Amino acid sequence: MYRDVNMAFGDIVKVTPSSKVVGDLALFLVSHDLSVAKFLSLPADHHLAIPNSVVDMIEGSLGEPEGGWPEDVVRVVLKGRKPRTGRSGAALPPADFATVRREIAKDTGLEPSETDSLSWLMYPSVYSKFSRARQMYGDLEVLPTPQFFYGMEKGEEITIDIEEGKTLVVKFLAVSDPHEDGTRTVFFELNGRPREVDVRDRSLETSESRRRKADPSKPGEVGAPLPGLVTTLAVNEGDVVEKGDRILVIEAMKMQSTVYAPVSGRVAMLAVHSGQQVEAKDLLVVLET
Repeated sequence: MYRDVNMAFGDIVKVTPSSKVVGDLALFLVSHDLSVAKFLSLPADHHLAIPNSVVDMIEGSLGEPEGGWPEDVVRVVLKGRKPRTGRSGAALPPADFATVRREIAKDTGLEPSETDSLSWLMYPSVYSKFSRARQMYGDLEVLPTPQFFYGMEKGEEITIDIEEGKTLVVKFLAVSDPHEDGTRTVFFELNGRPREVDVRDRSLETSESRRRKADPSKPGEVGAPLPGLVTTLAVNEGDVVEKGDRILVIEAMKMQSTVYAPVSGRVAMLAVHSGQQVEAKDLLVVLET
């Protein structure tokens, strides 16, 4: 599928991020059981939530290949719109760093560094998530990589250099049975002294009842195009939307997909909230036409 998508794009130069865009569309087509041929035969007014990275690239955010993008790709991805031409950054206004710093301070409550400002300019959504994680958990760069990704084994002991001349010795002892509120108590030693903390066990959420699926026979029921995390809600219950308006954004494997309204109507029900994990075809929104 990766090969087929690459050839449909015109066998483009594949570096980060263009190589990721090819992969994003390949994963999207596999998850929707679509071949490239079927994808390119879709009408321009289709309702598939194509990954944002694919839309951005075909719009011209990464530039354009010699001869431009294939017409059938442009028609399906941009749904009738025309891509930009020329150097991708030529139309951008000069960066206003004073305004950027004020926006970051408003969003995070912290005084941003120059690195923060540059990160926000280049990757605003990624930087916002990184900043929130840093505020919640602190500077996690001091953690050893294996423990950061996979946690600790029972009885394992590690050292963490939190600053020059200051080292913490952490030993993992045990985890309690689950509590009624879905948490467990984690027991450990910090520099030889016993400590404990209650943490939520996310694996316990799998016992929740199965979520309702969208009914494909009802145009107003909008289902999740792929498994992922709801990161942004663009509407509230009671809002009136037009066909093609943005409803929400789902993220999976660093791939963002925007879900658009398939019909015009009023948002009768929001079945999800920001930060919620969904499976493919889970009901997201009900539109009353």
